[in-house]
Amino acid sequence: MARIKPQALLQQSKRKKGPSRISLTTIIMSSLIVVLIVFFVYASYRHWTQRSRIHIENKKSVIEGDNSFMDSKKSDLPGYAILDTTKGSITVELFKDSSPEVVDQFLDLCQRERFNGMLFRHVIKHYVIQAGDSDKLGAVEGWTVKGKQYNQLDTSLKHEAFMLGTSKVKHDDKEFELFITTAPIPDLNEKLIVFGKVTKGEDIVQEIEEADTDELYRPKSPIEIRSVTLKQSI
Repeated sequence: MARIKPQALLQQSKRKKGPSRISLTTIIMSSLIVVLIVFFVYASYRHWTQRSRIHIENKKSVIEGDNSFMDSKKSDLPGYAILDTTKGSITVELFKDSSPEVVDQFLDLCQRERFNGMLFRHVIKHYVIQAGDSDKLGAVEGWTVKGKQYNQLDTSLKHEAFMLGTSKVKHDDKEFELFITTAPIPDLNEKLIVFGKVTKGEDIVQEIEEADTDELYRPKSPIEIRSVTLKQSI
C-alpha cells in the first residue's frame, strides 16, 4: 500500500474544509428576485398613494360641487318682496343668508297668496306694526309699555327700525305673523326672528303706525296687505 505524503494530506484537508464557490447563475437569479421585490413594493406604494389622492380630490370636488349648487340655488331665490297695502307699497329686502329657513317659509306662503288680504292687527306707535290673522296680542303682549317708553328714537340702541320679522313663539303656516319695527328695539332678538329690512316705503310704514287705534292697539279702520310681489332684485 502506497504511503501518502504529509504535504499532500495537508492540501487535501484544506480543499475539503474551504467554502464552496457561489455560481454566477445563482448571483444573477438572486439579484433579479431582489429587484422584482423592490419593484413590486414600489408599484404597490404608488398605486395606493395615487388611489388615495384621487379619492381625496373626488371628495373635494363633490363637496365643492354641492356648495356651488347650494350657492346657485340660494342666488335663484327672490331677494325682495313688495307688500302692496291699502296705504301704499313697502319694499323689503330678504335676508336669505342669515335667515334661510324663515325666508323659505315666507316665500312659500307668498306664492300660495297666504298674505293676500291679511290685516294689520296691532299698531304700537313708535314701536312696531303687526300683520296677521290672529286678533290676539300674542308676541306684542308686554311690549305696550315699552312702546311708550321708547317713543323717542334712541340712536344708541342696538337694533334698527324698519326691520321685518316674525314671532319666535308662533311662525307656522297658519299663524305666520309679520312685524315691522318702527323704532329701535333693544331686545328684538328675544321677541322676533328677523328676516328682512324695509328698503323703500318707510313713509308708508310710518303712515300705518299713525293710524287711530283702540285700547288694544287695533286700527279703527282696516289696513290690509292686498298682495305680495316677489322680485329677484330691485
